[in-house]
Amino acid sequence: MPEPLTGAAALTPLSTAIPSPSWSGFEIGPFTIHAYALCILVGIVAALMLAQYRWKRRGGSEDDLWNIAVWAIPAGIIGGRLYYVLTVPGPYFGPNGNPLDAFKIWQGGLGIGGAVALGALTVFLVCRHYGIRFTSFIDAAAPGLILAQAFGRWGNWFNQELFGRPTTLPWGLQIDRVLNGAPNPNWPDAALPTDTLFHPTFLYESLWNFAGCLLLIWAAKRFRLGHGQIFYAYICYYTIGRLWIESLRIDHSEYFLGVRINMWFYIVVLFIGLALFTFSRMRHREPAPQVYTERGLACMAAARADSTDSGAGEHHRGDDHRGGGNGTGGSTASGTAGGTRAAGTDGHSDHRRDDDGGNALTNRSFGFFGAVTSAISIVPQVRRRPHEDGSASRD
Repeated sequence: MPEPLTGAAALTPLSTAIPSPSWSGFEIGPFTIHAYALCILVGIVAALMLAQYRWKRRGGSEDDLWNIAVWAIPAGIIGGRLYYVLTVPGPYFGPNGNPLDAFKIWQGGLGIGGAVALGALTVFLVCRHYGIRFTSFIDAAAPGLILAQAFGRWGNWFNQELFGRPTTLPWGLQIDRVLNGAPNPNWPDAALPTDTLFHPTFLYESLWNFAGCLLLIWAAKRFRLGHGQIFYAYICYYTIGRLWIESLRIDHSEYFLGVRINMWFYIVVLFIGLALFTFSRMRHREPAPQVYTERGLACMAAARADSTDSGAGEHHRGDDHRGGGNGTGGSTASGTAGGTRAAGTDGHSDHRRDDDGGNALTNRSFGFFGAVTSAISIVPQVRRRPHEDGSASRD
């Protein structure tokens, strides 16, 4: 069980204390754009940009990222919500709970453990569909994933939530006891003085994650990590930091054997990550030479052949319409050139993309706009002041 907070831990704010923001969003018509959602969106954009850069350097197509992200982003949000509802069931299945509130994501409650788990499963299924090596893709995405978490944590600062226990440290976090004229539902103990400072766990985790992003990028180059090892290293690194953060937090949580459920979860995840990393490293000392499976390469070869035939046919029909004494010769020359470009053999070979830049493996691509639409879908939320209705806090 959590240790009770006492007034003895109360402190006087110092000039170096971190203030809590008075602004948490803005309104557009009937909608409120929450600062928390904007932090998540910034994180998603940063993750996509970094993952795209790393994936292209590994030899992958830009469209691969967008085709995967358009499914993985919504799956991550759903997984995060499921994790929170299952680990904090009281507001939904308790004596005074309402199961339908579990669908009200805008009221808060997302767990990164569930987001990564369901997101990774979705990525695995999409990679199988497109003929992409799953471990190669998650290795490219891992630094961007922890970078997104670094940005997303600042949403907790705007919401004045998920802070740690009282502290005497000069960088303690100030929390408003009264918000918008009403008691702050996140204030932990009525016995604590108003000037109490708390551990800024959002800042600890954000800095930990920023450092982790740089560390993963460095380690990947230094030790030639591949075959999922970068992602497994991310799991180990993040869970070590998260266990430390969880030991500081005082927000509501279910307990098992006197320990927060989240800590048990991350202990298990840490051992799984260590086992996966060790097993993979024992088998592979170099990254995979190709980011596509044999089936994927075969499908792309067939798509290039179709593109070549289509390009030759289009040029031939165009020259027939133009007519003239040079019609036949013009058709042959231009058709050959068109076919060469479509096949990617014009001196700038690219076996990954067809003539118009799309993924040669499939023409049913959601592309960039689909991925961005998925990300933006989490930003507008129905007008509701943060925590006015006693809403749950985010993970």
